[in-house]
Amino acid sequence: GAAGLARVHDHLRGHPDDTAVLLTVELCSLTLQRGDSSRANLVAGALFGDGAAALVARGGNTDGDSSGAVAPAAGPRVVATRSHLYPGTERLLGWEIGAAGFRVVIDAGVPDIVRGHFGRHLRAFLAEHELAVDDIGTWICHPGGPRILSAVSETLGLPEDALDCSRRSLAAVGNMSSVSVLHILEGIRARRAPEPGTWGLLLAMGPGFCSELVLLRW
Repeated sequence: GAAGLARVHDHLRGHPDDTAVLLTVELCSLTLQRGDSSRANLVAGALFGDGAAALVARGGNTDGDSSGAVAPAAGPRVVATRSHLYPGTERLLGWEIGAAGFRVVIDAGVPDIVRGHFGRHLRAFLAEHELAVDDIGTWICHPGGPRILSAVSETLGLPEDALDCSRRSLAAVGNMSSVSVLHILEGIRARRAPEPGTWGLLLAMGPGFCSELVLLRW
């Protein structure tokens, strides 16, 4: 979701007259190993859900803006993106592929990476745009799990309700992998769109271990 939106942004910066569609489909239930009673498999089976989402984005020239930035219909403008790969963390999160299919790998150290490194990289990204954490009015955080959401909130010193939309999404449909951030974005838009001119940050973490940041402005 976040990485896909970043790649759509890259494309539309180079092709500002275009319109692009991001489609993401996740069938996380296929990774459930019925004969595996390990804690990791049981947690993954309870945490993940299936889903699909689509997003339509317009290049800057399609609405009279010559900047080439992405302008999702009835949504925010993508201002900038950032991807970060954390060295030596490839065993934290991902899949092992065997004769029985995909087996989810989830290491308990993921929240520690968030606390130790993620906040610093996020603040540096915002500073490049003369922004700070307090300038972000809308947080669209991938709901990797309750512990990850808590780690993000604690590390950034966010208000107690800042990640409520992420928590609602996790409670309602689980972690839908790449679909989740688009589900949360739609939920925010449907409940009450942020005020024009305000800032938002869409963020996600995934296998690699990596993080994706997408700076938005309504």
